[in-house]
Amino acid sequence: MTTQFSLAHLTVLGCEPPEMTYIAARSGYDFVSLRPIYMGLPSEPNYALAENKEMMRQTKAALSATGVKLLDIELARIYDGVDLKNYLPAMEVAAELGGRHILSSIWTDDRSYYIERFAELCELAKPFGLTVELEFVPIASVYNLAGTLDVLRTVNEENAGLMIDIHHFHRSGDKVEALDTVPREWFRYLHLCDAPGKIPESKEEMTRILREERLYVGEGGIDIASILNKIPNIPYSIELPHDKRAQELGYEEHARRCLQTAKTYINNHLIYT
Repeated sequence: MTTQFSLAHLTVLGCEPPEMTYIAARSGYDFVSLRPIYMGLPSEPNYALAENKEMMRQTKAALSATGVKLLDIELARIYDGVDLKNYLPAMEVAAELGGRHILSSIWTDDRSYYIERFAELCELAKPFGLTVELEFVPIASVYNLAGTLDVLRTVNEENAGLMIDIHHFHRSGDKVEALDTVPREWFRYLHLCDAPGKIPESKEEMTRILREERLYVGEGGIDIASILNKIPNIPYSIELPHDKRAQELGYEEHARRCLQTAKTYINNHLIYT
């Protein structure tokens, strides 16, 4: 089977969506994964395409010219006091650009609240033809597979799914056998990267690595093959931020090496399901 790959926003953080799309095309990616929802994080560029009509026009032209497709948009966070209608402009952008999914994660400990908000998010996404993929993050409130499956089973929304990030799966301490309990249709794409096998003891160091220093696939200590072999053949979005390498190599060469190392690893481990 052919494996498809997407270039994720964090891998080339400094690239605007049009430039990112051309880099993805030249490097051999099938998709891009964009972040048109501005989160206001330190040093985060604002790529809110709904508010920047010229950037939106250029992004649409880049996708058309290259044949690269939009896989997903991010990040529809659920947190205390969130107004989910603020995500509607980004959903409209995704639909106009042919996107398939919107990524979400949960940053509040109030279970009843986040269950209600996630169900609402799924309903808002339906008219746009988008699925909502829930990602667990080790520094967030829903931080492991069990918590994520609890949400998905409780809301029971047909357009809800599970997005596994290889880094986060390893850091959460989850066991690969637990993936056998997940309905196959909940898997629609995943985040691919590597990281040191030793899990950082501090939240600060874990955060630094996940945001600034992930490793090429096969370079770290995560048993990636064991995870991928439990998951159907779905697109792999390479989310591999590494600030130093991006500065030294340039974003395009970094993106190219991300893809080359991933393909080599997959070919060597015969990961096809």
